[in-house]
Amino acid sequence: MMPLADTQFVETTGVWIIKSVVIFAFVLGIVPLILLLERKLLGRFQNRYGPNRVGPYGLLQPLADVLKLLSKEQFYPATGVPFLMALAPAIMIVTALAAIAIIPFGDVREGFGSEFGLYGIDVNIGVLYAFAFGSLAFYGLMLGGWASGSKYSFLGAMRSAAQLISYEVSLGLSLIGVVMMAGSLSLVDIVKAQDGVWYVLPQFVGFLVFAVAGFAETNRAPFDLPEADAELVAGYNTEFGGMRFGSFFMAEYMNMLVIAGLGAAMFFGGWMGPGPSFLDPVWMVLKMLAVVVFFIWIRATMPRLRYDQLMSFGWKILLPLATLNLLVTATIVALA
Repeated sequence: MMPLADTQFVETTGVWIIKSVVIFAFVLGIVPLILLLERKLLGRFQNRYGPNRVGPYGLLQPLADVLKLLSKEQFYPATGVPFLMALAPAIMIVTALAAIAIIPFGDVREGFGSEFGLYGIDVNIGVLYAFAFGSLAFYGLMLGGWASGSKYSFLGAMRSAAQLISYEVSLGLSLIGVVMMAGSLSLVDIVKAQDGVWYVLPQFVGFLVFAVAGFAETNRAPFDLPEADAELVAGYNTEFGGMRFGSFFMAEYMNMLVIAGLGAAMFFGGWMGPGPSFLDPVWMVLKMLAVVVFFIWIRATMPRLRYDQLMSFGWKILLPLATLNLLVTATIVALA
């Protein structure tokens, strides 16, 4: 007979494998739906039709887009580095998937171990884990722009680096106030600490900083300067085609899901909501979708900033505001 320790190891390993497959399937399934939702909502916001040709009500448009990208030829500029051009979008996808793994969709059921929680992993440095992979993601943008051998692509990559570094500081500071109030870096513990009141109320300033910095970190409007098509053709991904371009495109929406999951878990009570416990994942998904719709709404409403305005806003307004919120929170927590 297999020893008890080996049996538990096999069972735990099987659970982790199943979790990994579920997370990957969830992402692959929801990203095309978010893309379709965005195109439909943008059509409504701009008083025009959205996708309505492929399938009933245009519901098969994401499938048509994927098939089109798969049929495109992979092209390498004479000055490009093929291996690094293939590695860059892979880095973006892997880092986004790794960050999604810590988003909690529900608590551990009574009588089960922590490996059976409705999340990929629960680490006691969850917030730092998310920022670590978020920082690695920007190397994919830099590598893609540099390996293309194009001056326009490299300029777009440099813009990405400056923008992500500038706003990542404010993004981190906006979450430290929540960490202080919860007394933990684990997203699961932070959600449980919001049993009485959601942190969006006492940390409203931190939430505003988080939302604005989240737009910049995901290269979404009005902070989509790395892909300012009127100036840089398409930025760091100009020389990419086929599914490598599609991978960059998919990684952007996956990162938007990461920001939506972090925002829902740290400011809106995560999986908490009325009704029985089996509705926990439903509430979490609905809160994430609400944040995603907010992203789309801002894209349809706000014009793109100039680059000097973007950098000035990040360093002169957002960073001091995040620092002030952190100091006030630290004072209140210390005196409480």
